[in-house]
Amino acid sequence: MPTYDYLCDGCGHGFELFQKVDEKLKKTCPECGKKQLRRLIGAGGGIIFKGSGFYETDYRSSDYKKRQKEDSAPSPKDTEKKSDTTKPAKSKDGSTS
Repeated sequence: MPTYDYLCDGCGHGFELFQKVDEKLKKTCPECGKKQLRRLIGAGGGIIFKGSGFYETDYRSSDYKKRQKEDSAPSPKDTEKKSDTTKPAKSKDGSTS
């Protein structure tokens, strides 16, 4: 149910009220009893996303997450290839150190 802001032009009393969209407007002020109540136009409530469940990765199965970790981790063969392909650095005169 939406929240509506009301303001009494008679006494200046302002308040919020939960109402159905199709419910009639309130006309009598609960504070002073005068029929000078009007509903204000508000900005509305914003949506706040808190907690898990708002991203597609939150719903992944544990098997999927496990496979992703295995795929992203470098294998021992990859680390051996990298260490074998390293060449000594050359100096400015072209000799290796």
